[in-house]
Amino acid sequence: MGRSSVRAAAVVTLAALFTGTATASFGSVPEEVNTPTPINAEDGQYIVLLKDAPLATYEGGTSGIQRTKPDKGTQLDANSTNSKKYLAHLKRQQADVAAEAGVTPQQSYGVTVNGFSAALTAKQVAELSADKGVLGVFPDEIHHPTAAVPSTEFLGLGSNTTGGGGIWDAVGGVGEAGKGVVVGVIDTGIAPENPSFAGDQLKKRGAAGVPYTENGDTIVFDKADGGQFRGPITIAQSWDKRHYNTKLIGAQYFSAGAAASGFDFSYDFLSPRDGDGHGSHTASTAAGNFGVDASVEGIGFGKISGVAPAAKVAAYKACYVGPDELVTTDDICAGSDLIAAIDKAVADGVDVINYSIGGGAASTVLSADDYAFLGAAAAGVFVAVSAGNDGPGASTADHGSPWYTTVAASTIPTYEGTVKLPNGFQAAGASVTVPFGKELTGPVVYAGDIAKAGAAPNEAALCFLGTLDPAKAAGKTVICDRGTNARVEKSQEVKAAGGTAMILVNVTAGSLDNDFHSVPTVHIDAQYRAALLDYVRTAGAGATATLVGDNVTGKVTPTPQIAGFSSRGPILADGRDVIKPDVSAPGVAILAATHNGPKEKPTFGFKSGTSMSSPQVAGLGALYLGEEPLASPAKIKSALMTTAYNLVDANGRQTADTFAQGAGHVDPKRYFNPGLVYENGIVDWAGYLEGALGQDYFSDVDPIDPSDLNLASIGIGALAGTQTITRTVTATTAGTYTASVSVPGVDAVVQPSALDLKVGESKSFTVTFTTAGAALEKWATGFLTWTGAGNTVRSPIAVYPVSADAPPTASGTGAEGDLDVTVTPGFTGQLPLTVLGLAKADVLIDGTEKTGEANGGTTNVLIQVPAGIDVAKFALDSSVDTAGTDLDLTVYRVVSPTDLRYYERWQSATASADEAVQITQPTGGWYVVSANVYAFTGPFTWTATSALVGPGGVGSLTATPSTLAAQQGEAATYNLSWSGLDKGSYLGVVRYGDSQVRTVVSVDVP
Repeated sequence: MGRSSVRAAAVVTLAALFTGTATASFGSVPEEVNTPTPINAEDGQYIVLLKDAPLATYEGGTSGIQRTKPDKGTQLDANSTNSKKYLAHLKRQQADVAAEAGVTPQQSYGVTVNGFSAALTAKQVAELSADKGVLGVFPDEIHHPTAAVPSTEFLGLGSNTTGGGGIWDAVGGVGEAGKGVVVGVIDTGIAPENPSFAGDQLKKRGAAGVPYTENGDTIVFDKADGGQFRGPITIAQSWDKRHYNTKLIGAQYFSAGAAASGFDFSYDFLSPRDGDGHGSHTASTAAGNFGVDASVEGIGFGKISGVAPAAKVAAYKACYVGPDELVTTDDICAGSDLIAAIDKAVADGVDVINYSIGGGAASTVLSADDYAFLGAAAAGVFVAVSAGNDGPGASTADHGSPWYTTVAASTIPTYEGTVKLPNGFQAAGASVTVPFGKELTGPVVYAGDIAKAGAAPNEAALCFLGTLDPAKAAGKTVICDRGTNARVEKSQEVKAAGGTAMILVNVTAGSLDNDFHSVPTVHIDAQYRAALLDYVRTAGAGATATLVGDNVTGKVTPTPQIAGFSSRGPILADGRDVIKPDVSAPGVAILAATHNGPKEKPTFGFKSGTSMSSPQVAGLGALYLGEEPLASPAKIKSALMTTAYNLVDANGRQTADTFAQGAGHVDPKRYFNPGLVYENGIVDWAGYLEGALGQDYFSDVDPIDPSDLNLASIGIGALAGTQTITRTVTATTAGTYTASVSVPGVDAVVQPSALDLKVGESKSFTVTFTTAGAALEKWATGFLTWTGAGNTVRSPIAVYPVSADAPPTASGTGAEGDLDVTVTPGFTGQLPLTVLGLAKADVLIDGTEKTGEANGGTTNVLIQVPAGIDVAKFALDSSVDTAGTDLDLTVYRVVSPTDLRYYERWQSATASADEAVQITQPTGGWYVVSANVYAFTGPFTWTATSALVGPGGVGSLTATPSTLAAQQGEAATYNLSWSGLDKGSYLGVVRYGDSQVRTVVSVDVP
């Protein structure tokens, strides 16, 4: 299917939480909101996550239930007596929370996340959001699947005919490649009749490693790591016990969320059976059987194999196809169903998960599915996810969290054809519909020049159905532009109009796709479009073109190139300190299994997308675990990254675009012996989250600078002159390793520069980065490489030099006064200071009138935030801030004063009675400020204020000097002064040059 990673448009999103100090005002007039609670989008479907740890991360503490979090080097056992007790405890807890809010849970989660899905009213959303035991209430968003040398041969795994000549040989042959490992595929289901999933009939308990049925309803498989996979047998539409075998040992479906959204299942199967082909394609790519004969539209394309052909497959269907197979927006993957699938896959005991599901550019590293995958990784499951198909623009990549592996898509040698013109023009492209070695010559026209009467020329150029004039298309080769409608729909229109062949041409650089078109077709890239159209329009009625069923240009198409559709970084969410994607893998024109009905023949197809590259990496994870069953997800990811190599451009030259390729293209020939690995686990991820988001999410965890997370990449989202990061490596091969590092425009020093390590030994090092000519407010990229013991261990680097490292806040007191502010410039030169404010804080809720509500009482105020505000702060101040008195603050950006559905939501909900939400550069519009009195023990008063800093202000806030003579890395001090203030609280901002760096200044006048 090669679907694009586009989440259905929704008013409601869960934004990252921002808290901090600052206050200001800009002349808004608050008014009381009559509704008792802020309306949180329409009544609808939600995922409610609770704060208590799920099974995968539970450390103990509940009476009578011991810790369930797996030890390092072991996987979670979700079927132990102790685990079942804790899951039952969580289910009771969920039921209590739901009952308190008058909610009926639909699906319960307890393995990777602790929570449930449910239909909620707006009032229930607000009540649950304010509950101290609730981590978050997430809208049940709709996701979509991201969608000639076999990719396995291109990866160097071995021949799909003999199995020899590559990595499969090194692991003992195709019968051992991934043996004892279970790959869970969360997707559109699976086609059980396809030979890629053929196996022997299930047997009763017997020889080790043989699946068997227990009590007639459970399949159990003894894994290589000593644990077991235990999955239920599903009986549903066009699916029963006979569809399981010794290859396909798991298949379940999850549909409650889709059903609650009103989805029409009549175009799909309400069972694990694949009604689309996407899930079968990804499953067979990752772990399909070896040497399967594949044909498409009656044309044989030889044999195909999964990356880990000896691994077992477990399918978890959570995505369903709509009525039009050419349209993606009528398909559905409900978020609540996806989380249920993740939760169940980990509970069943899969070793690997492939998740070729997209939601658009990542806006946070802690979405609902990120939470679930955090639990999965903590349970020891390696997770591969697709980066998305929204490239080539920057910051389009999905899945920004560090605990899984995000995969970009690259090209492999494919079936090609050639477009030839009489003037000597030749262009090679993708083709499987021009007979090999044949030449088809005939008149050629551009579709945009032969629009049917009444049809728009721009739609005709795209070959929309019903737009071409048959009198002008008949007997001709028609040039169609790529875009908007399905590629195969274009050739359908050419045939309907009487055309005999098609040249499909990209309008902008993109992938070349092997589709089975209605007429012979060659798909060429955008670089040839201008010359092609110039010839056709100049030659007029005499224009002819020849399509050849082979590449006869004499030029070999360079591979691997990054696919034009592959989404790019940098990820802008939550500090920009994690480089994504992590790696690239084959994702263009991948041949694998597709879907069929219960009485139909198995099918195969070519598909392109990061959906196709992600399962390549999932399969490599399974191969690795087949050799080292207890390897951590981080170790596998590190091995893949540090052994990756650079892609090439269209001319065959090496490229090193970190935000396109990540660490580079995966290299299975090297990743089993990487030399050094960068390990990290749940404690590291917890520290990273607390440092990145500024929230106390975990008990007994210290926050770390996100740049210090021990990844096999180095990212610094804001480099102000100099910063030192720390990493720790563990040796897989003994020896002395020497460092080399290069980031153009940035000095980088590694200490120590050499490490002498035994196998299994770990040592730490630092890298100090200093801006040295790199452009400010632009990314600088490079690599750190450790060389030794016959290995090169390479890590990508991306740093973002900024103008200054400045304190985020500064404060003073008095109607007039001043204070000194010290900053560290990131460059040498003139650093202008821009001052905004002071703005006086407006009182939204007067404490003299509000002496306390009943526990849980909520007061709301609606205010308008003008456009052009630089910083907005909303705060609660209580006269009592002792144990037992607790206020919470939530701010919503809503549609309008009369439509209180929200676009964004921020919350400050600590154990304190004083709370603050600070928003940088808020979008102009209407906001609801919601104050909740969570608990109190006696009389008290409290006040809610808003402060909006924009141009102008009061108090004559002045920076002296107004421009600093900056010396990079040397502290510089300026003075801020103000005067003439009345009693109250004030807020101002100092900006530094053209950067986004700012100091928020608060002044209190008693």
